[in-house]
Amino acid sequence: MTVATILHRVADYDAWRKVYDSVGDMQKEGGVTQESVHRMVDDPDNVLVIHHFDNVETARAFLGRDDLREALQRSGVQGEPRVELFE
Repeated sequence: MTVATILHRVADYDAWRKVYDSVGDMQKEGGVTQESVHRMVDDPDNVLVIHHFDNVETARAFLGRDDLREALQRSGVQGEPRVELFE
């Protein structure tokens, strides 16, 4: 199993969440087996997303998708997300 952590700042959490919720099919198609979203206690526009995958190859393929990058832009992600993979 591979776990991806994605930490990023968003312009507006509610707007970001609408886009995130709209890409559930993309996540399933891309191999996400579990997901969770967390907001920083003292900075609620700082968001941590945790996705589980069967393997690192699937995780890397999902994270490299052009439609995922487009969704990140539409959702108001500011700057480059910090992405880390764990096995």
